[in-house]
Amino acid sequence: VGLIMLIGIVKKNAIMMVDFAVELQKSGHTASESAYEGCMIRFRPIMMTTAAAIMGTLPIALGMGAGSDERRPLGLCVVGGLIFAQFVTLYLTPVFYTYMDGLQRLRSRSKVRRTQSEELPATDHPEPLPATQRNRLASE
Repeated sequence: VGLIMLIGIVKKNAIMMVDFAVELQKSGHTASESAYEGCMIRFRPIMMTTAAAIMGTLPIALGMGAGSDERRPLGLCVVGGLIFAQFVTLYLTPVFYTYMDGLQRLRSRSKVRRTQSEELPATDHPEPLPATQRNRLASE
């Protein structure tokens, strides 16, 4: 249950950053500029979401209350995962975004070169004349 919650929060954070970066890139920024701005502007909402989730599961991780021995692994998993995922989201998502943008640009350039270098296939015989020109040549 804790891992499913963790995956959902991390996915939401990454989507918030990438969505903002894509919008900035459409307006004319480069991929690295838009990834940086996406991190800077979305940092506060991401931190608030993570802090709220950590504060909510911290009592479970610390083991307070009756029966806490059974729930402590869940709390430790969620708190540790959120702290680790926060760094991964803020540092690796922008790097991955810029690498994927570079790969996409490289693929589009190679596709354009490939279509420009392809020539029309040569034919062994000329194309037939239209019927009006054939009739005129036959009557001469």
